[in-house]
Amino acid sequence: MNDENLSFEELLNNSMKGQKLGKIVEGKIITITKNEEIILDIRYKADGIIPKSEYSFDENSVPSNELKVGDTITADVVKLNDGQGNVLLSCKKRKNAQIRKEFEEKVNNNEIFEEKVSEKNEKGLVVNYKGIRIFIPISLSANQTDTVRFKVIEYEPKEHRIIGSAKVVIDEERKQKEEEFWNNVDVNKEYKGKVASICSYGAFIDLGGVQGLLHISEMSWERNANPNEILKQDQEIIVKIKTLDKENKRMQLTYEGKGVNPWENILYKVGDIVKVKIKKFMPFGAFAEIDKGVEGLIHISQISEDRISKPEEKLEIGEEVNAKIIDMNLENKKIELSIRELEGTSSEYSSKEETI
Repeated sequence: MNDENLSFEELLNNSMKGQKLGKIVEGKIITITKNEEIILDIRYKADGIIPKSEYSFDENSVPSNELKVGDTITADVVKLNDGQGNVLLSCKKRKNAQIRKEFEEKVNNNEIFEEKVSEKNEKGLVVNYKGIRIFIPISLSANQTDTVRFKVIEYEPKEHRIIGSAKVVIDEERKQKEEEFWNNVDVNKEYKGKVASICSYGAFIDLGGVQGLLHISEMSWERNANPNEILKQDQEIIVKIKTLDKENKRMQLTYEGKGVNPWENILYKVGDIVKVKIKKFMPFGAFAEIDKGVEGLIHISQISEDRISKPEEKLEIGEEVNAKIIDMNLENKKIELSIRELEGTSSEYSSKEETI
């Protein structure tokens, strides 16, 4: 039988010189079409064609982004005639083997992956690394929902079990930051921090993975100041290290927003009459604000000429009254006041002042 009596497919098969389905061929890329089909010169009368669907198991893998005309690639023969005279090829398996090898190397090197979440459910997240499916349990997701940075902590490909953890990445990075911080920290060193939490006795400031206590006494000169009225959650502030215990990894901070010590600028003297605001009651008397950050004690015996059992009988919180300074100890930040020593009641004294 001569060639004239052979069909096109028979001629094509002869040109393949006995090549079989599944046979490996090597070809040079002639072009990549708009549909992302790869056309190869496989040294036969017919060209080889790799449709995009046969390029990779990774749906996001685009031939034109990874290959160029002139590159040589290896593929498997799927069909000798795709119906249009081309040899249908696939490089899925070979590309997948390459991806698997690359993935395993990253896993063995304990590398960090960063991939978009492809599925979400009540049990966890699913991400894909170039077609390889990885499951991240909700307990290890570290509340990440869109893009996840993770490490593979279990790899059993034969059982199709690949488990990732975002939590382990965060824990490792936090530990590294802590070590760097404690290796370089020093007293009086200045830091830009963020308010992590506020409590009744102060606030904890995040200095970049490490938290320090900013006590209420370092936030304001006022007695019984409310931390929530001074700082807000997530507010950024400048602090300094006041005390340091590297062995137990503890520190106390100071805050520049506290301002100048008002006790250093007091111009009053014993015998001065001042208007004060009642701030707090104690069984032994009342604390009154003289200036912002400066308070004096009105002993219960100095509140009234009448005998009283508690300050509330004569005073109210927030009330403004006139008082006389009867003693001062600025070194210990103590001022003693008296209402009783004024002539008449505080209201009467105020009236006299206004008429002078």
